[in-house]
Amino acid sequence: MMNITINGKTVEVEEGTTILAAARKVNVEIPALCYTPDLPAWGSCGICIVRLAGSPKMLRACTTLCTEGMNIVTHDAEIIAVRRTVLELILSNHPDECLQCMRNGDCELQKMAADFGIREAPFKKEILESAIDDTNPAIVLAPEKCIHCGRCVEVCQKMQNVWALEFLGRGFHSKIASASETFGEGPCVKCGQCTAHCPVAAIYGRDDTKKVWKAIQTPGVHTVVQIAPAVRVALAESFGLEPGAVFTGKIYAALRRLGFDTIFDTNFSADLTIMEESSELVKRLTEKGSTLPLITTCCPSWVDYMEKYYPDMIPHFSTAKSPQQMMGVMIKAYWAAKAGLDPAKVHSVAVMPCTAKKWEIHRNDDMKSAGSFLGKDTGYDVDTVITTRELVRMIKQAGIELLKLDEEEADSPLGPHTGAGAIFGVTGGVMEAAVRTAYFNVTGKELPDFNLKSVRGLEGIKEGEVDFGNGTKIRIAVAHQLANIASVLDRIKEAKAAGRDVPYHFIEVMACRGGCVGGGGQPRGFTDEEREKRTAGIYSIDEKSKHRCSHQNPFIQQLYKEFLESPGSHKAHELLHTTYTERPLYIK
Repeated sequence: MMNITINGKTVEVEEGTTILAAARKVNVEIPALCYTPDLPAWGSCGICIVRLAGSPKMLRACTTLCTEGMNIVTHDAEIIAVRRTVLELILSNHPDECLQCMRNGDCELQKMAADFGIREAPFKKEILESAIDDTNPAIVLAPEKCIHCGRCVEVCQKMQNVWALEFLGRGFHSKIASASETFGEGPCVKCGQCTAHCPVAAIYGRDDTKKVWKAIQTPGVHTVVQIAPAVRVALAESFGLEPGAVFTGKIYAALRRLGFDTIFDTNFSADLTIMEESSELVKRLTEKGSTLPLITTCCPSWVDYMEKYYPDMIPHFSTAKSPQQMMGVMIKAYWAAKAGLDPAKVHSVAVMPCTAKKWEIHRNDDMKSAGSFLGKDTGYDVDTVITTRELVRMIKQAGIELLKLDEEEADSPLGPHTGAGAIFGVTGGVMEAAVRTAYFNVTGKELPDFNLKSVRGLEGIKEGEVDFGNGTKIRIAVAHQLANIASVLDRIKEAKAAGRDVPYHFIEVMACRGGCVGGGGQPRGFTDEEREKRTAGIYSIDEKSKHRCSHQNPFIQQLYKEFLESPGSHKAHELLHTTYTERPLYIK
């Protein structure tokens, strides 16, 4: 520990603390456009400059480490003037389209310009013309608005290990660009972390709200909506509440007021996913010669990543569809008939924390399973996906005062869910939910402790072991944030090459840090602190649930009795399972 002084206040900090982090300890916010706590600082924007008392030399607060006795001045007339000049230079290369911009009112550059009271343009406007690339099914690239902070490149390359983005050119002519000819043809896995970290609108999630409004307002179309587990613990942030505030009932109410005809909950289909996936796990564990480990497939970015970077691991992938897709097929193949509706006239909408879900609905022909089963064209099982951010926009467009709404319930039979379905929204949640039911399937008893703490938390790779009795111990691993998965897969490959037992029986992977609570479609500006609060909200739902295991859900039991027969049945495979294929990193 060491003592330093910031603006006359003494503060004790640990060795290795940056000036930027130290300032926050004394409630001083130093402005920065390139910094994100998710990654090591690289000091590209220059706005976070400070100085040592009595010295004319300015330091970048995000990259400069504190030293014993350091006396730091974070704000004076000259520092503010320099920061203002840096902002004016950035604005001189930035389009003045705030009213039409996707990030209007949610733009870090716009907010900082307002904070500094910038009212004039002292530098000549010079914009590097660059066409918008909207070839990606989930993400739009608008290089003209790039401020060269580097966040998206750093996140894509270092945090996610995808390398779909890079800088091209030098000086004024440098711009953010796809690593392939077009953004839709390269290694991008649509996770949307670039959109969550970009301070402006140089890269943003595709907006599909107009499609939803059109469906809601079209006579004869029955609109059905599902909401994912992580949406309910993040949406309220956009209305001024703390991250992690659970607003499920108010979200149901808001969706009805938007005009949706039927409200279901993806937590229900998460329970359904567990029934299929845990059955698959038990089968692989008990049948001789089965491929192990089994790897979860609920995350479409991870599926895309695996098909591009690790196609040799396809045999390890669970064939169970994600909860979003299981809900989509159940709406059109099962529920529509019960409701007396033509499934071809049902428009199925999913509200997700994830931009990759927009790609998943068209991933392959397995995503038209309802139509194949019914022998008629019902379109894709899920017609449209919007993110949490898009739902926020729709609620605000409709003038709905979310916080004043009374809580309502989801519709049955595809709405009621267990705590196991809720925890799908966090890293380790799929694993924990699956183990609860797999243990029951093997032993006929409930797991003694439903809280599988070895797979909880924000550590990048988590490992554990679950004793199923009779000497059967299941080795498990959880990885989140794509850059962490390589070491797990390499361990499997090394063991197989050496003829040893694989180190794990069951692996969960989620592309985004923290899991879906930190998804690319969630409200922006979150850090590990927000991820932890959202995670706590998810676990609170589980703790308060009447049923905490998917197999305990009476509506899941009814679904199998009436329609699906049993987990892993021929009908279940026809409707609820999918296939995978190697995808090229670059399309020529």
